[in-house]
Amino acid sequence: MPFSLATWNINSVRLREPIVLKLLAEQGPDVLCLQECKSPVDKIPRDGFAAIGYPHMVARGDKGYNGVAILSKTPIKEAGDFDFAGLGHARHIAGRLENGVTIHNFYVPAGGDVPDRDKNEKFGQKLDYLTDMRDHFHAEAPQKSILVGDLNIAPREDDVWSHKQLLKVVSHTPIEVEALAETQDAGKWVDITRQDIPDGLLYSWWSYRAKDWDAADKGRRLDHIWATPDISNAAHSSRILRDARGWEKPSDHAPVFATFDL
Repeated sequence: MPFSLATWNINSVRLREPIVLKLLAEQGPDVLCLQECKSPVDKIPRDGFAAIGYPHMVARGDKGYNGVAILSKTPIKEAGDFDFAGLGHARHIAGRLENGVTIHNFYVPAGGDVPDRDKNEKFGQKLDYLTDMRDHFHAEAPQKSILVGDLNIAPREDDVWSHKQLLKVVSHTPIEVEALAETQDAGKWVDITRQDIPDGLLYSWWSYRAKDWDAADKGRRLDHIWATPDISNAAHSSRILRDARGWEKPSDHAPVFATFDL
């Protein structure tokens, strides 16, 4: 049975409930993973989601920042959460579907503005978070699993609008790209988006600072869908819904989709 999945940094699920409902109604993914919900779990507007066919949810929340949630058409059981780097932040939740697939939903720290852990505590926290992710997947090899989320790193040269100009900008520095690659290798994760769309510029985030984000098109691919090798060949139909970046009161991220025949 095929099921479709989307991941989206929503930048406040309560403020942007209307466009979450729009996405669910128009695109109808079986599972939607949200990051940066900026809401305690009991304040997430799940009644509206349930009313249009998404009655199931697992989530972790913080008041005003962070927060991750998985919405599902079908039953999903909580499968743990990890506080990597000991930050005390709601940055991970895992859920297991009835088909046995485990979904890990991550919101990796952004890392601040200065790519130097000695000058910027947030950058150090980001690197430590990725190191803990790597070590976890080394210790517990994932199987029949999908990892999604705002990983806050654009790893490839064609995942950013200008590789040369962003080499010293947080999200595309060599040390971050290497750390993400080590995390990916630790779990033998397959980058599903790039498996399906191997060539060409591809973005999922455009800054609010741009007067005309669409015309400037200075994007980065910060949002990812990975899968373990035992199910990666079942994935197809990857896409990024760029239009959502232009919806009313948008997130600065666009949703990323994939379908799995499982």
